[in-house]
Amino acid sequence: MNDTGKGLLKDLFSLAFLIIVVVIPIRIFIMSPFVVDGESMHPTFENLDYLIVNEFIYNFHTPERGDVIVFRYPKNPSVFYIKRIIGLPNETVSINHGVVTIATASGEKIGLSEPYIVNEDATYTKNIQLKPGEFFVMGDNRPNSSDSRVWGPLPEKDIIGRADLRLLPFSDSGFYPGKIIYETSTTATTTAS
Repeated sequence: MNDTGKGLLKDLFSLAFLIIVVVIPIRIFIMSPFVVDGESMHPTFENLDYLIVNEFIYNFHTPERGDVIVFRYPKNPSVFYIKRIIGLPNETVSINHGVVTIATASGEKIGLSEPYIVNEDATYTKNIQLKPGEFFVMGDNRPNSSDSRVWGPLPEKDIIGRADLRLLPFSDSGFYPGKIIYETSTTATTTAS
C-alpha cells in the first residue's frame, strides 16, 4: 500500500474514531434533533422547523414555566410532542375562557401574560391540581393542540429535553427559540369578614 492509501486509511480511521467517541455520545446523551410536525405550536414553531433538543439541561435544574420541551406522549411513549410548560408540580392551573391563572405551591395566585398566543381558545374552562412530578403543558396554538387540557398532566419522567436551538428555517434560526419570560400579575384575593 502506498503512502496515499495509508494516509486515506488513517484519515478514515480517525473520522470513525471521532464519530464513535464524540458524535454518538453527544447525540445519545446530550442533544438530539427534532422536526416539528403539525401546527400546535404556531406561531412560535411551524410545521417542519428543525430543532436541536438539549437532553442534558434538566440534570442540572428542574424544568421552568415557559420552557418549550419535547417529551414522550404519556398515552403512547413512541410518539413525541412539543409543548410549552405552563404549570409546575404542586400548582393549580385554572383556565377561565382562555385566561390562565396559576396558584403556586406557596399559595400565590398569578395571571400569565401570554403574548405568543395568536389563536385563543376562549371557550375552555378547567382547574387542574398538579401532583409532585407533574407538569401542565399546552401548545401555543390553543384551539389546535392536544395537550394537558385533553390528556392530563405530563409526568416528569416523560420529558426528553428543552428546545434550545432552531436550525431551520435559516431565516428564524437561533438559540432558545420560543423563550419567554412571563410578566405575571398577582391576583389579589379578599376574604369576607
